[in-house]
Amino acid sequence: MIERFLERWRRLDVTARDLPLGLLFLAAAFLPAVQSHGTQLGGLPQRPFDALAFVAVGLECLPLAARRRWPAGCLAVVSLGFAVDQLRGYHSVSGAALAVALLSAGAHLGSRRRVTAVLFSIAYVPLAVVLFRLGTEPVEEFVTFYLLLVFAWGIGAWLRAARTAEAERRRRVAEDTRAAERTRIARELHDVVTHHVTAMVVQAEAARYLTAAPDRLGESLTAITGTGRRAIADLRHLLDLLNPDHGPGITPPPGGLRTLVEHAIEAGQPVEFAEEGTPSDAAGSADLVAYRVVQEALTNALKHARGNRTSVRVRHGEQEIEVAVSTAGPGSASPGGSGRGLAGLRERVGVLGGDFSADRQGTGFVVRARIPTGNRP
Repeated sequence: MIERFLERWRRLDVTARDLPLGLLFLAAAFLPAVQSHGTQLGGLPQRPFDALAFVAVGLECLPLAARRRWPAGCLAVVSLGFAVDQLRGYHSVSGAALAVALLSAGAHLGSRRRVTAVLFSIAYVPLAVVLFRLGTEPVEEFVTFYLLLVFAWGIGAWLRAARTAEAERRRRVAEDTRAAERTRIARELHDVVTHHVTAMVVQAEAARYLTAAPDRLGESLTAITGTGRRAIADLRHLLDLLNPDHGPGITPPPGGLRTLVEHAIEAGQPVEFAEEGTPSDAAGSADLVAYRVVQEALTNALKHARGNRTSVRVRHGEQEIEVAVSTAGPGSASPGGSGRGLAGLRERVGVLGGDFSADRQGTGFVVRARIPTGNRP
């Protein structure tokens, strides 16, 4: 019941939500118990309420309904009502609405803030002069009252600055989140598309030299078709995982590392594969990172060391996964490549607190990764 009421309340226009505050000041102004406890500036003797008092009180209270929508106009009208209130000697408690109007102007006035503050200060001077001549209070009282008004404006300005800073912080967080999500999607697409497309290109290039052997040509074209279908399946798998309704985690495609190695062998790359241990269900994203390390290393081997022997060694430990992929050839990105794959892997492994290296060793190239699983001993 309360939540439903609050939801309906938030849907109301801001003027309708601010109106009760003005009505509260208006009702308080006519309560006999507080009529002698209002704001008194200048020391003029208190006068009983008459018809003009209703006008003054209305000018002080009702404009508070527009304190957020039209803060400058609200301040101007409330100030006029306050001047009538003090000059006539009503000294109503509705005079406190001036502080609310000032705070609201400081908090919600968007433009010409300095001009508004200067005009309000200038308007205060003749009111103070007239009240000083008609009343009995010393000059210090008028200065003190003005400083209180400045303090109310300052609170509003502080609230505005805090609100602006919070909005800027949220904007930066949203931008950083979107950038991180775009980077994550770009990495996954790069890993999936590059691997399969590279295999298809290698197979297609080999098929050009098999025109004299129809049987082998048919096998090569069948392999290209199979690779293309796997690419589509993996892309669908990735898009399903990126669906917000699926959940937060991205997992390796079905089949795991062994299927990945088999695809590389079908593309014409001789690969020796050895896997120790069993992948842990609690490894989390470490399994996916290990899969991407092997995938990127095999893709580079197909690109730059096609036909050279490649060795894939993966060890699943309780606290970490170790990956080593060595190729008897260049195996790294070509000088004209973007380097995005290896750089992305280094960052992925680093986020999990692991170690990554991709270096030449003799005439070959070795990619190593140590990926913590997050499991405590």
